Amino acid sequence: MAEEPFVPAAAWAMPFVALLLAIAVLPLAAPRFWASNLRKLAVAAVLALPVLLLYLQRHPAALLGTAGEFVSFVVLLGGLFVISGGVFLHGDLEATPWTNALFLASGALLASLIGTTGASMLLVRPLLQTNRERKHVAHTFVFFIFLVSNVGGCLTPLGDPPLFLGYLQGVPFLWTLRLLPAWAFTVGLLLVIYLVWDRRAHARESLADLRRDRVEVRPLRLAGRRNLVLLAGVVPAVAFLPAPWREAAIVALAAASFLLTPPAIRKANHFTFHPIVEVAALFAGLFVTMLPALDLLREHGARLGVRQPWHFFWATGALSSFLDNAPTYLAFLALGQGLHLAPQVAGVPRDILAAISLGAVFMGANTYVGNGPNFMVRSIAEERGVRMPSFGGYLLYSAAILLPVFVVVTLLFL
Repeated sequence: MAEEPFVPAAAWAMPFVALLLAIAVLPLAAPRFWASNLRKLAVAAVLALPVLLLYLQRHPAALLGTAGEFVSFVVLLGGLFVISGGVFLHGDLEATPWTNALFLASGALLASLIGTTGASMLLVRPLLQTNRERKHVAHTFVFFIFLVSNVGGCLTPLGDPPLFLGYLQGVPFLWTLRLLPAWAFTVGLLLVIYLVWDRRAHARESLADLRRDRVEVRPLRLAGRRNLVLLAGVVPAVAFLPAPWREAAIVALAAASFLLTPPAIRKANHFTFHPIVEVAALFAGLFVTMLPALDLLREHGARLGVRQPWHFFWATGALSSFLDNAPTYLAFLALGQGLHLAPQVAGVPRDILAAISLGAVFMGANTYVGNGPNFMVRSIAEERGVRMPSFGGYLLYSAAILLPVFVVVTLLFL
């Protein structure tokens, strides 16, 4: 006789909700408290402990599977973070609208290869240097967050954390390439909007600033080239090696990068392990606390009324705008599985999986808290003197630009 699946009471989803709210609210409400990774780990541990004890008693196999996924997740992110931190691009080009658009387009392409965080950290500083002579540039870094830190990362599991979690759930490595039409349309449309906007902004610059921009030009130079080879090695490791050989290969590539890259390059990149330790601390709690929520969605998801692909796109995207998009992706994947429709990919229909993937990746751009690189780019830009919009100001940008684009994406692709 088959064993009945374990489904906890609805109240057991509260630690997951509380941790997501902590991640969204505490960076704004208590920034000094939240700055410490030890405090983040403490918050995650306190909220995860009751769920950990419950599943140790009732469903230890689920904990074991989650532990494996967590290790794979952190190893991939850590490997990409360490290797991309050894690549330093520097120089100062003339900051024309076409030059800036080329930066954005290149970043959108790189994001699916080295991750949104890696691409953002690689390109934001040379883009700042290129635009240092101009005064009207805040919009450039808002579009950078849109394209490089979010939308660009939807073509491979390397691009954004939710897609790698999908890969661990059984989505084939190359499956996300079927999102190429939506990616190309969205990237292309945002670049057109950016070019129109930046041409107007460029015309407002003073003649003295534009003259200085043309004179103070230094060609782009790349340091740490060997890390590009190591980054290329991550792709076949993820695509073709099973666990634990996949993780061992990524750790070996990251160790080679750290040992072979001159310290001066990482210093120029302001490289520290703080961001990846933060990710590990928070996601340790998220992977445990999400277990009851995922089980509940699989069991009761059909009752929530979210059934069509466009429902999943907007529901996943709405939560990904304010909460972390990786657990949001898993939550709606579980909801899709709970509908018991055609199990074409990872237990859900292809069009629903596409909608979940696009919603999680694209709409992380809607707010500063939607995806990790968003705040990092804002912080780096402000350190260099760019007056970035406030939290509410950024919302106005995304409401005016992204939401209409996503409506068109819905009509054309979902």
